[in-house]
Amino acid sequence: MSVESLAAQIRSATGPLNISGGGTRAIGPATGTPISTERLTGITHYDPAALTIIARAGTPLAEVEAALAENNQILPFEPILPGAALGRSGASTIGGVVAANASGARRIAAGACRDAALGLSFIDGLGQIHRAGGRVMKNVTGYDTTRLLCGSHGTLGLITEVALKLLPAPQTTLTLRAEGLEDGAAIAALTAALATPYDVSAAQHGAGVTLLRLEGFAASVQARAAALQNLLPQFALAEHDWQAARALPRLAPAQGETLWRISTRPSFGAATGAALRAAGASRIAYDWAGGLVWAIAPDTADLRAALPHEGHATRMNRHARAFHPEPAANAALAAALRQKFDPKSLFNPARMA
Repeated sequence: MSVESLAAQIRSATGPLNISGGGTRAIGPATGTPISTERLTGITHYDPAALTIIARAGTPLAEVEAALAENNQILPFEPILPGAALGRSGASTIGGVVAANASGARRIAAGACRDAALGLSFIDGLGQIHRAGGRVMKNVTGYDTTRLLCGSHGTLGLITEVALKLLPAPQTTLTLRAEGLEDGAAIAALTAALATPYDVSAAQHGAGVTLLRLEGFAASVQARAAALQNLLPQFALAEHDWQAARALPRLAPAQGETLWRISTRPSFGAATGAALRAAGASRIAYDWAGGLVWAIAPDTADLRAALPHEGHATRMNRHARAFHPEPAANAALAAALRQKFDPKSLFNPARMA
């Protein structure tokens, strides 16, 4: 498959197109003729010395991460892998990661996916091929366009290639664990840890278990862990499989349930969790020290109405409206952007409805 053939398919389209990659992250109703990047694969440029990689959108995420591992490098934003939890059988692609702005536990320390996106290539709704940004960090040409496409869920353009900055893999990882903390106490402890100079790279709580992660050179990590334990004596060194945790193993909804993702202020996290439980949520987990709340609720529940403070609740399935309604001014701006990038309203038109 070539970029030109995908562009030709878009130019000849007379109705909606359902853009997809590996199919592991798609949320919201999908309508229209399928158009997939799965066969648009391959790493086209990798410069370990410059900490940059460029890959075609359909390249499996596992292939990208395997290439990085050979040089002891990682994607800074540690993308989550929700496919199994959502009952999806496909392989996550690097284009899907960027289209969803999929960011995991390390976001609190290294930024989100869009912060690591140096540039990308995409096809707009008229079938025109564009390139935004560059392959090195000092090149900021088209930076806003790159950020717009990152997290647009295939509604502004079909991403064909992405350029990402990398990080060296940490030499040592240590986990501090506390058990039995209530949500409010857990989030207070996580917030206190993040306020220190000890470079915490993950801060999570769920099912009565509270976790902090430290990464870096061995001597530094050990010294920082000791300092944190002096500050927060309820935490002890423990083992934790952070790679497995990326797949959200404790957040797989059962039949008749839906997984929700709620973004809010960390200081609102505990109150948000309590309100979601009152609205019918059965399982609650926190990441980013309370700034990200995961919840399992019955399919019939709409947790948006339960939010006690500002925030955005996203329904992580394909069967109903996924995204939080936008304020009128934001909705008007988003509609104007979609009109500019996709004037014929071809790309996943039902996804943001």
